[in-house]
Amino acid sequence: MQYYLGMQRIISFILDYRNAFLYVFLFFFCLVLTMRSHSYHQSKFFNSSKWFTGSLLSAKTGISDYFNLAEENQRLAEENKRLRLQLFSRKSQPSSPSPLNSTYDITHARVIKNMYTSPRNYVTINKGREDNIAQDMGVITPLGVLGIVENTSNGFATVQSVLNTKSNINAKIKNTNYFGSLQWDAFDYSVVQLVDIPRSATLTVGDTIATGAMSSIFPEDIPIGVIQKYELNQNQSSYTIQVELFNDMANIKNVYVIRNRDRAEILELQKSTDNVE
Repeated sequence: MQYYLGMQRIISFILDYRNAFLYVFLFFFCLVLTMRSHSYHQSKFFNSSKWFTGSLLSAKTGISDYFNLAEENQRLAEENKRLRLQLFSRKSQPSSPSPLNSTYDITHARVIKNMYTSPRNYVTINKGREDNIAQDMGVITPLGVLGIVENTSNGFATVQSVLNTKSNINAKIKNTNYFGSLQWDAFDYSVVQLVDIPRSATLTVGDTIATGAMSSIFPEDIPIGVIQKYELNQNQSSYTIQVELFNDMANIKNVYVIRNRDRAEILELQKSTDNVE
């Protein structure tokens, strides 16, 4: 009984809207005849269908790319890590470019908290002792120096940012042997100061400032920033240089922690030498 009632409703629906169904049928019938008899209309139809299909595929690709973004970022970060390891290897041992012979180990991490507005700023990253992160390891971004690891827990570490009045990093004018100490005066989070550069140095606004060779924490020539301006200090013996950072310190996400395998040996040797003196 229900079956017959259902069929009756369907038939009644078709009869009630028979004119609309007839119109739609005749419309598509005429459309097919027009396209088959006129090459211009046929071309327009296929071009429109291609555009519609292309739009759907683009939208599908965009959605797929969005959901795969985290995985792609991780892949790029690992590739960046590998390339940097090769670069450090060539600098430390020019005769052997293999990453296995590098003086440095690199660990990729992500920033989970970033401070940049107080006099003593710290950055928290999502890697710690379980990932072989330890105090006094250098931390860089794809653009340049970020800071030095200060404290660690099992799964996290805090990094003393270059935007910290306690920070003191060996830095130099790139492609020269003039080096000094990189500090911060707590005024502008995009500018730090390089002090103790001798007045005999030739300075040019726009010159690159990079890490120096006197550090056992960072490899030499890691970018820091460019000279914004400079002036002689009060005793006229050295320059204070305003360095505009390459990093946007308010927008830090992916970082790389650097471990110098030879650092313990270097520090032990220096300590023994100091004790002899």
